[in-house]
Amino acid sequence: MTELNYALDTFYFLICGVLVMWMAAGFAMLEAGLVRSKNTAEILTKNIVLFAIACTMYLLVGYYIMYSSDAGGILPNLGFLLGGENTVDAVLNGGEDAPYYSARADFFFQVVFVATAMSIVSGAVAERMKLWAFLAFAVVMTGVIYPVEGFWTWGGGWLSEVGYSDYAGSGIVHLAGAAAALAGVLVLGPRKDKYGKNGAIYAIPGANMPLATLGTFILWMGWFGFNGGSELKVSDVSSANNMAQVLLNTNAAAAGGVIAALILAKIWFRKADLTMALNGAIAGLVSITADPLSPTGLGATLIGAIGGLLVVVSIVTLDKLKIDDPVGAISAHGVVGIWGVIVVPFTNGDASFGAQLIGIIGIFAWVFIASLIVWLIIKAIMGVRVSEEEEYEGVDLAECGLEAYPEFTVGSNK
Repeated sequence: MTELNYALDTFYFLICGVLVMWMAAGFAMLEAGLVRSKNTAEILTKNIVLFAIACTMYLLVGYYIMYSSDAGGILPNLGFLLGGENTVDAVLNGGEDAPYYSARADFFFQVVFVATAMSIVSGAVAERMKLWAFLAFAVVMTGVIYPVEGFWTWGGGWLSEVGYSDYAGSGIVHLAGAAAALAGVLVLGPRKDKYGKNGAIYAIPGANMPLATLGTFILWMGWFGFNGGSELKVSDVSSANNMAQVLLNTNAAAAGGVIAALILAKIWFRKADLTMALNGAIAGLVSITADPLSPTGLGATLIGAIGGLLVVVSIVTLDKLKIDDPVGAISAHGVVGIWGVIVVPFTNGDASFGAQLIGIIGIFAWVFIASLIVWLIIKAIMGVRVSEEEEYEGVDLAECGLEAYPEFTVGSNK
């Protein structure tokens, strides 16, 4: 049975990783739908290249930083590559310490989480950032910044010793990505036509709502691997039951987020705002990610619903503060990520509010400050923002030399 369990858990882990990888497509479609058509090709380029960079940097240094240090530390060890695979002897004769699954499966599952964190940054800085400045930041974020706070938590570092609890990453992945995005947005500034005099805020509609909706459904589906895979094994009755509960709660929370966000949007704006419903789904998913196992299905729905309310309020508030986030990523992943971490002790008796608050502060402070420094260095070396003319014409032509929808260009003879 040992070999069969090992094979089953490895296969389960890999398939969950594939589902999380599919979230990269979800982010690409969601962001492409929520930006203007003149910026679509560039944001699609960012999404596919950031995934490639994340995979490469995590392979070279990130995985080693995150999982090769002694427990309880603050500064991780530095090194390269993955180390050896589990041996047959370790699997068959390791006793209680025998590995559940392939070491390579663990890397594959972890690397797609890194890419998810970086994808959050992409939408927040859309429509005015230089492509190569963004990619330069992606190298540092996926190779160093994320792995360090990942070591503090999942890698056995000081936050795990404190008792910080984050099952699948409301703080470790989503708050971290949002903190990096916030630093980038503050350095970058808002889009030229977003804010006017006397506090005026101008809505900039996305170009393709069907694409944004498709992206949200893809993310919803991929989240089953994101949370379900974080159970880490499925080859015994307890783990199998846990995974079923995790998927049930993940789905319930997303549904609660959609319903709550849509109702609040209708009351507040007098319209059933689709973009708020889409962000409500993301918010519900982020809300439950810190602990998708402990709540009941109804409890998960309520947790997701509160996340859906928070994301609407946060999007409006950030706009009033002139923090321009075209896709609502900082709100859906950051503000709601904090909520997801804070709510864990309500349903999980092993978690404490003190440890959760320490985790939130530690993760946010490290990622925000480190990211701000990197953004400022990149700004000094190569600049982070396209010219005003390039922004007006669209970054597709300026950065990529092509348009996503050339047949709709004014004056086109095609």
